[in-house]
Amino acid sequence: MAVGSCFARALTAAAGLALALACDGFGPGGAAAPRGTLRLNLGTEPPTLDWNRATDSVSITVIEQLMRGLTRLGPGLQPVPALAERWESSADGRTWRFHLRRDVRWSDGVPLEARHFVDGWRRLLDPETAAEYAYFLFDVEGARELNSGTSSDPETLGVRALGPHTLEVKLVASIVYFASITTFMVTFPVRLDLIDAHGDAWAEAGKLVTLGPFLLDEWLHEYRISLVRNPDFYAGPPPLERILGYMIEEGSPALVLFEQGLLDLVRLPPLEIRRYQDHPGYRHVPALRGYYYGFNTLKPPFDDVRVRRAFSMAIDRSQFPTLLRGGEIAAAYWLPPGMPNHNPEIGLRFDPEAARALLEAAGLDPTALDPIRVVYNTDQTHKLVAEKIQSEWQTHLGVRVELENREWKVFLRELAASPPAVYRLGWGADFPDPDNFMNLFTSWSANNHTNWENSKYDELVLEAARETDVSRRQELYDAAQRILCEDDAPIVPLFVSSVNLVVGERLRGFEPNPMDLLYLDQVWVE
Repeated sequence: MAVGSCFARALTAAAGLALALACDGFGPGGAAAPRGTLRLNLGTEPPTLDWNRATDSVSITVIEQLMRGLTRLGPGLQPVPALAERWESSADGRTWRFHLRRDVRWSDGVPLEARHFVDGWRRLLDPETAAEYAYFLFDVEGARELNSGTSSDPETLGVRALGPHTLEVKLVASIVYFASITTFMVTFPVRLDLIDAHGDAWAEAGKLVTLGPFLLDEWLHEYRISLVRNPDFYAGPPPLERILGYMIEEGSPALVLFEQGLLDLVRLPPLEIRRYQDHPGYRHVPALRGYYYGFNTLKPPFDDVRVRRAFSMAIDRSQFPTLLRGGEIAAAYWLPPGMPNHNPEIGLRFDPEAARALLEAAGLDPTALDPIRVVYNTDQTHKLVAEKIQSEWQTHLGVRVELENREWKVFLRELAASPPAVYRLGWGADFPDPDNFMNLFTSWSANNHTNWENSKYDELVLEAARETDVSRRQELYDAAQRILCEDDAPIVPLFVSSVNLVVGERLRGFEPNPMDLLYLDQVWVE
């Protein structure tokens, strides 16, 4: 029996727990806890460690330990130097120059050069890469044309190496938050020589070459990822010797392992948060993360805006904080608290009578409708939310609702190929600017699975990204949010999430952050 299969089957019942622990040689009570090793639960298998193609939080968590970009988020979520020791922009804000550190080497000994960023950005925008995050660079000259295929010449992209240690970027307009974009994984450098040599397997253990604080040592798919300390990390080797990331989808079995001293860091299942609130290892922070239901606006009955608005108005969002008990904030708006330009007055309010009137105006008899199919990825929180939505829509609209759950990678493939009529998703900030949230639902965003397009919305988001006046930017984002959350309603914002973790007594130096990023290069275990 494969190790991964051993672990998965062992977790199906409490009686199999001893077998699961034996897979890694851990004894009861954590007596065999490895010195210098952090053990955490990733929750699921990362779909990929290719940072040009990754889109999900699990992949990002692992990649953040393996790689660095030009900048990274520091205190106050502001960009600070990483691979670039300094940078400057022109007076008009359209030309940026990043000056790279000269002491950075890839894990195979090859020195980092500016051309590795050029290669990475060109690959991200290449249509053949099919990167969902390609739109992040659309403010770079020639990026849209390269990604859309209207230009096939990569030399037209406004990024070039001015020697081994200077990267120049030319933008189509001034973007005040551009340095923050360079903290995100899709802008990290790549080694085309290794990608050409190994093909899609370049991001697997034994082939992946990186330059972050940790190196990929082992990847036992569907079971565990092992990262080891990078002794040549430019900022100095991290305190941890090893990170073991397990893929336990259900929160309760992971918590059992934590309570037995076999995991050092886990996310708390909703029903366990209250029990742990007085635990010395409990960590909580409001997150820049929105939770929403999306409609495929090409599939009946959600091709009618009146139906979408009705379903949004038939949900009493105020019940989610009580249901989940993790510090969530009910939200009919999209930009979360803590994000600039947040406005709590935006969004459709709970009004079942008006919702039923909208269905009647659309000529729909709820009792005659086919069951509404709601699809979500397997997770205890998502199941609780889906069951609540099912109850709300059946009670207030009289429709039948069927729930279907999917394993994470299967769920992502379905979203990419043919999104369900109703699906669950969330969005956490990749960089702390409203554009990161609002750009998600533009017509050019590959992460927009609603099939909804609105040219006015697109124009507002573009104008706001280039606006430096604070008051005017607020007006633009308010107008865009009203189109998204009230007028056209391709999504139903439900609540703003919180980060709820529990850490073991061995773990030191760890604190969560509103971006819900795990920074593990400065933590240690005793």
